[in-house]
Amino acid sequence: MSADASLNAFVTRERIEGSDDGPLAGRTVAVKDNISTEGVRTTCGSAMLADYVPPYDATVVERLKAAGATVVGKANMDEFGMGSTTETSHFGATENPAAPGRVPGGSSGGSAAAVAAGEADLALGSDTGGSVRNPAAFCSVVGIKPTYGLVSRYGLVAYANSLEQIGPLAPTVRGAARLLEVIAGPDDRDATTRSGGADADYADAADGDVEGTTVGVPTELFEGADEGVVDTVEAALDDLRDRGAETVEVSLPSIERAVEAYYVIAMSEASSNLARFDGVRYGISGGYEGDWNDSFARAREAGFGEEVKRRILLGTYALSAGYHDKYYKKAQDARAWVQQDFDEAFETADVLASPTMPVPPFERGEGLDDPLKLYLADANTVPANLANLPAISVPAGETDGLPVGLQFVGPAFGERAIVRAASAVED
Repeated sequence: MSADASLNAFVTRERIEGSDDGPLAGRTVAVKDNISTEGVRTTCGSAMLADYVPPYDATVVERLKAAGATVVGKANMDEFGMGSTTETSHFGATENPAAPGRVPGGSSGGSAAAVAAGEADLALGSDTGGSVRNPAAFCSVVGIKPTYGLVSRYGLVAYANSLEQIGPLAPTVRGAARLLEVIAGPDDRDATTRSGGADADYADAADGDVEGTTVGVPTELFEGADEGVVDTVEAALDDLRDRGAETVEVSLPSIERAVEAYYVIAMSEASSNLARFDGVRYGISGGYEGDWNDSFARAREAGFGEEVKRRILLGTYALSAGYHDKYYKKAQDARAWVQQDFDEAFETADVLASPTMPVPPFERGEGLDDPLKLYLADANTVPANLANLPAISVPAGETDGLPVGLQFVGPAFGERAIVRAASAVED
């Protein structure tokens, strides 16, 4: 589809030129609007930061520029990354070029839509619970959530520090893998980064060779999914078997608690991270008439949208005296259970496969009045974030003319394995 401003894929269109040569020379990149760009506003899709202009580049932006890429704008997103449809943005909803009238997914919906529409060759998003893979699936592009610590988060406006990673989106598996090569690697400014897999040739792994690969199929991630989605994914798994892969059934019993654990942890971390947006340190001013509490409250009331307020309040409640052990501690225990289940599954499988999203793209407005429905739609994506594992979404086909994504999850720093499996589906 040709570029179309009516998609509302960008909050800000401004070119940032990279070096004259490098592996991404001549390629254009859309950068999600929660990733700092020196001299170019970074809004996080929120009225709170509508006029904020960072004085520095995020590490990933520095690496893009050094690799010769040209940033063409800041991509629209759900406010502060809190949403699955890119409808909570203060700057208006983004359209889905692959499914008109449907949402593009979220929270990196602008990034995915820009790539799907050809408004950018590549894009960066961030994935806290599926926010790269969800829009990749809904917009029929490729999206990778790297292993936690593979890509620096320096310059990413924090939502939930222990869960989020910056990841690439592209039309092809090889393109996403090439972008991952550029942004991966340790960073002295982010103590969570690690050296594992930093120098891997991810794009070279996109060779489609799955002969002898064992693909685990978690039954729990197919239960309750739309019938057309399941049929499309199973057809793709049949193709993998035809290419020499073996599929085995595996079980992840902890999945039934993953969504609940994820939202308690994510909202708790968000309530802490977003405390800085008080109209004094960051954000719009609430005015001052002698009462700081009143000033802070007015700033946050005006600056935050309804979904952000909901998550801050729920997170604050989960961390409050008398409830920390009841909610937050139990959520961390459930997270450890999820990690254990994945460890056991990878004893018999090289990668795990499932639908990326259990349903096709929603109609616009369908989930805004039912946030619980949207939270539950993250059931297949949040486990990889809880376990800090790499995952990729690749187009698997369509159901009733709507895009379906297939997700592969790999062991820690197993990006090459998921890239290879995804490239076989793409072929």
